[in-house]
Amino acid sequence: MHCPNCKAPIHPSEARCLQCGAERPPRRVFGAAPKEFALTGEEDSFEVGDVAETNDWSFPFERRVETERHFEKAEQQPYPKLERPLEPKTRWGGFLRRGFAFVVDLIVIIALSTLMGLLSLIGYKVGLTGSGRSLTRASAIPLLAMVTCGWMVLATAYFVIFHGGDGKTIGKWLLGLRVVGPEQSAISYRRALLRWVGMLAFAPLILGFLWVLWSREKRGWHDFLAGTWVIRER
Repeated sequence: MHCPNCKAPIHPSEARCLQCGAERPPRRVFGAAPKEFALTGEEDSFEVGDVAETNDWSFPFERRVETERHFEKAEQQPYPKLERPLEPKTRWGGFLRRGFAFVVDLIVIIALSTLMGLLSLIGYKVGLTGSGRSLTRASAIPLLAMVTCGWMVLATAYFVIFHGGDGKTIGKWLLGLRVVGPEQSAISYRRALLRWVGMLAFAPLILGFLWVLWSREKRGWHDFLAGTWVIRER
């Protein structure tokens, strides 16, 4: 801005010219004249809710039908089911595998029984020598009876303790077998004893053991008596 008198530049913040002292001219704002709003003949007046307004904001019929079909299909489509991991199928202990495991157990029992018999024989001879007697056929009868009872007690303790404790003997451990109860639960010592008694009772009837060949769950008669199953773990 310049002074109208001396044409010296005046800062907008100064009210007078610093050269001649003339007052600063008022600022002018140049702009277009205000124009009043008025409807022309090309524009038609309308009110809220008119057909023209509804048609302008509505979707095409085909697009609306397609959208409705999409939502109907989405409602009819079933929710995806969560997939659960498949439970491993139970594998039963077969006749041959169980037979090999029983043979291993018999070898273990025979070895322990032999050791027990030798210790009993040594002790019995020492007792006879102390009383001035020798070992004869007649004096050996009590020894044989004692060894037989000891063998029965040893075999019973072997199968009952191992089956009632971990469900597997040494032979079953080597062959990957386990004796279980209902729902594959661990069996008690009482059930293990009942199973061993049933095994001894059905021993003269070989069919009780051969029944494993025809049973769907590979169970012998002693398994049915005690309510046990033999499964494979590997």
